[in-house]
Amino acid sequence: MTTTTVWILGDQLMPDHPAISAAVAAHPADTITILMIRSQDRLRQRPYQRKKLVLLLSAMRHYAGELRRSGFTVDERTADSFAAGIREHIAEHRPTSFIQMAAAEWDTRGFQDSLDATIGIPVTTLPNTQFLIGRWNPVATPTGKRVIMENFYRAMRRHHGVLIDADGSPAGGAWNFDADNRKRLPKSVQVPPYPTFPPDAITQQAMADVEALDGGIGTVEGFAEPVTRAEALAAFADFLVHRLPTFGPYEDAMSLAHDTLFHSRLSAAMNIGLLEPLEMVRAAEAEYRSGRAPIASVEGFIRQILGWREFIAWQYWQQMPGLRTANDWDHPDPLPAFFWTAETDMQCLSTVIRRVLDTGYSHHIERLMILCNFAMLAGIRPGEVADWFLETYIDAYDWVVLPNVIGMGLNADGGQTATKPYICSANYISTMSDYCQSCAYNAKARLGDDACPINTLYWDFLIRNEQRLRANPRSGPAVLGLAKLGGEERVAISMRAEGLRAQWTDTASRYQS
Repeated sequence: MTTTTVWILGDQLMPDHPAISAAVAAHPADTITILMIRSQDRLRQRPYQRKKLVLLLSAMRHYAGELRRSGFTVDERTADSFAAGIREHIAEHRPTSFIQMAAAEWDTRGFQDSLDATIGIPVTTLPNTQFLIGRWNPVATPTGKRVIMENFYRAMRRHHGVLIDADGSPAGGAWNFDADNRKRLPKSVQVPPYPTFPPDAITQQAMADVEALDGGIGTVEGFAEPVTRAEALAAFADFLVHRLPTFGPYEDAMSLAHDTLFHSRLSAAMNIGLLEPLEMVRAAEAEYRSGRAPIASVEGFIRQILGWREFIAWQYWQQMPGLRTANDWDHPDPLPAFFWTAETDMQCLSTVIRRVLDTGYSHHIERLMILCNFAMLAGIRPGEVADWFLETYIDAYDWVVLPNVIGMGLNADGGQTATKPYICSANYISTMSDYCQSCAYNAKARLGDDACPINTLYWDFLIRNEQRLRANPRSGPAVLGLAKLGGEERVAISMRAEGLRAQWTDTASRYQS
């Protein structure tokens, strides 16, 4: 009898999985077996954020249960590796065909591509449709020229008919309302609580399993993330009602008291398939069309999904495998030890790092303008920064971290992802947050014992890279400020920056040893 195996990865927990649909269309349901493998090698590949591992293990088990309730046979299997799990499954179930959806990550997709030659039965690999670029590519014939995200985003909007009025013009009269979304959080704003989902028995078992693993970041305690599609939809509905209307103005704001603010915090659920990008985009657009949310908030949210998320995934496949080792600025230093302890007098860094270590989450401006900004200015090796993001964040996967951190955050890919380095002094952080108010350092000073190290590093970066920055028309305005610095002050800034980097390099070396 012909039997078919459908292999589903742990980050492919989609409500309508294309491999399942393809198998059902071609074979009787009682001849299909769904294979789900918990690879011990993969779980131990890095010292991952423990809450991320709980999310994956619990979500996989819930998904398998839902498939069984739908009438499917599911082979849940713990194995040393994907290869071992597949071999064991084939020996036991004897399938005559094998269907899978292409992985979102380079290494796993390479493994999938080799299966035809190793398992001895026909393998069908379907395109990955967790991303809209898997269904339609806005840059179908790359010319080798830099692709600008804004153009990419507009093409996606047009193709999918999102926030496009009847006459073909962008809703609200503009493509981008980013200029309206840069307000500091006022003290009077009430921040709604983020919905939590108490662990059920399945999640509690996943928590116990993760506790038993060696290594890892953070703790399983306090885990309350959505682990099923129903829970993810409930969290998204809560966002649409309580946070989307205010999301836009305070999209870039940062706060000591609040980590989520008005963000959706649903990237982790999206990245494992519990929520689909277009359904979220359509739902947000409906809030605008109904008058329940303003255009600036809705467009800002949609841009994160239809613009940046899709663009980042596209860049990943354009630049791999070289993106992993890109270091266009030749930054030589190791990641400071305080990235694993949060023990630094810089309030912005200690706050954000502590949050990430504890919860696996910080919002996108903290990732870009606190963590990556510091790493860029301090000259940290891009690969080490990317590794830290991969290990600490609950929503971190190769496809999202490498282009976001190495490409956008650290501008280490030769400007393919971002046309300029995203850098700032303490002035931006002070403007957009309350971090500087209770910090040990002076956010207005660039020299002196109490001067904010970010200020020193910022001006030192401009000094060291003045000619290169002047050649970039988007960076030129920042470099103009160097005209205010005399020769003695330049030397003093460079000396203090060198001392700071030496101190952090020393502590990093001792910590890692």
